[in-house]
Amino acid sequence: MIEIKSRYTGRVLRTIDAADLCAADLCAAELRDANLRDANLLGADLHGADLFGADLRYADLRAADLQGADLRYADLQGADLRGADLHRANLRGAKTDNDTKWTHFQICPERGSFVAWKKTRTGVIRVRIPEDAQRTSSLIGRKCRASHVLVLGGPGCGGLSEHDGSTVYVKGEIVRADSFDPSPLVECTNGIHFFMTRAEAEAW
Repeated sequence: MIEIKSRYTGRVLRTIDAADLCAADLCAAELRDANLRDANLLGADLHGADLFGADLRYADLRAADLQGADLRYADLQGADLRGADLHRANLRGAKTDNDTKWTHFQICPERGSFVAWKKTRTGVIRVRIPEDAQRTSSLIGRKCRASHVLVLGGPGCGGLSEHDGSTVYVKGEIVRADSFDPSPLVECTNGIHFFMTRAEAEAW
């Protein structure tokens, strides 16, 4: 049995059986460090829930709403997250393994060269992701990143990076990140960030 508390007030809302939480309403629940190993959370509403450090090993989280959930340092080894909505969830430090199941999340091509879009402080630019560049998409948003890009053009050429305020994107030049983080669990980390469509870059 676990106590479900409000993330915002700390008040105990109810005590429930952790074994079967299928389609449960756990929106904004306080589940920090909760033992949810093997729990059935199929289709559960965990929008905004505090799952910091929670034990979710082998939990069934298929189609669960985890938008904005705090999953920092949660143990997701063997968990099934296929179809789960992880938009804006915080997965920094979460523990996963080869048995963790995800919905296919790569929205950028995993191989080859392709054209993408990036926003600088002066506007949007078109970039090419070279064939030899490392690249990844994110499990929690639409922003992608690469180890290096070739600047093709656009009104934002010559502009500074919005991230570090020092990298300049000059037409015809290759810009390389100081380092590249391949983890799909984190959206904003080391690498050159880009979007697959111009509209997304302009809206950023």
